Amino acid sequence: MKRALCIGINDYPGTENDLAGCRNDADDWAAALTARGFDVRRLLDGAASGAAIRTGIRELLTTATDGDAVIITYSGHGTWVPDTDGDEPDHRDEAICPHDIAENGVLLDDELHDLFALAAPGVRTVLISDSCHSGTLTRLNHPSRTRFLPPSAFLPPQQVPRLLQSPAPRPATTFPLAVTAHATRPADRRPTALLLAGCLDTEYSYDATFDDRPNGAFTYVALSALAALPPTATYDDWMRAIRAVLPSQDYPQTPALQATTDQLAWPLLS
Repeated sequence: MKRALCIGINDYPGTENDLAGCRNDADDWAAALTARGFDVRRLLDGAASGAAIRTGIRELLTTATDGDAVIITYSGHGTWVPDTDGDEPDHRDEAICPHDIAENGVLLDDELHDLFALAAPGVRTVLISDSCHSGTLTRLNHPSRTRFLPPSAFLPPQQVPRLLQSPAPRPATTFPLAVTAHATRPADRRPTALLLAGCLDTEYSYDATFDDRPNGAFTYVALSALAALPPTATYDDWMRAIRAVLPSQDYPQTPALQATTDQLAWPLLS
């Protein structure tokens, strides 16, 4: 069984941070996954509440069995908030922003990790996130360091309701390699989903326009690269093709692939 959930949020009531390309991103991912034999459900704008996102992910993962593939795509705002449980080296929890963030807050990387841990052994779970600060959303690896970039499609922490403003991010100077394979993990963590992210933890993902149509820069580049790959391509091949285009002068974001050694051997999007 191959099933997918594609989430796209342009409309953020209660904020001044609406986006333009996220619904198109969700539609484009849905089309690409449908062509690869996935049964796809979409959550767009008002349908993509925090409760609906949690329920959608939970239902897909708890009904999947050994050998099944589950792919979640998210396009919308990302942010970070102060880490309160001491498990983040940079003292920040990364998060995605549901449609109803003004009423019900964010969905933290800690919770995403716990949701993906519901999958039975042998289920191939993938999260593709075109959002700011998305480099370690599923908590597989420690945050990467990179230089801090000017804002784009980013929801500042001070605008996240009921959360205190966080300290400024720590600057650094170098880009790490985008692909990191981990053969081991902390004893208290199960492997979680393979994560394909639009940028590193300290970067922004950009809302863009291509041929007069809004899209996330990462989504557009990733799907263009995917269409040119042979059937035998791997996730490593896909990331290398994406990184041939991003970061760029117009879109200075560094896509990241976070995966275990076993996950890197999975067939691409299948």
